[in-house]
Amino acid sequence: QVQLVESGGGLVQPGGSLRLSCAASGSKISNYIMGWYRQAPGKQRELVASITLGGTINYADSVKGRFTISRDNAKNTVSLQMNGLKPEDTAVYYCNARRGAFTSWGQGTQVTISS
Repeated sequence: QVQLVESGGGLVQPGGSLRLSCAASGSKISNYIMGWYRQAPGKQRELVASITLGGTINYADSVKGRFTISRDNAKNTVSLQMNGLKPEDTAVYYCNARRGAFTSWGQGTQVTISS
């Protein structure tokens, strides 16, 4: 089964950028639908972006035009480039791998947008 480890979170000012990375081990990400989710305090976890085995990408309306998800099957990593960050993007960001009934989560990385 696949294990996931996120990195790249931090504190940035509004309008800034961050790049999150998700390193997978134990299985190839090319076998999974990969996604980034986030959970803000007091809110439910929500999908930010996903990419299918065939490369079809889906974004939450709130991040379209600002965030870009990509996968590198050779390196077994998935990334989320986040530009034009807003305070409402503040959350713990989680990497997810899904195939059928199986799903795996990383431990999460904190992203804080504040001046």
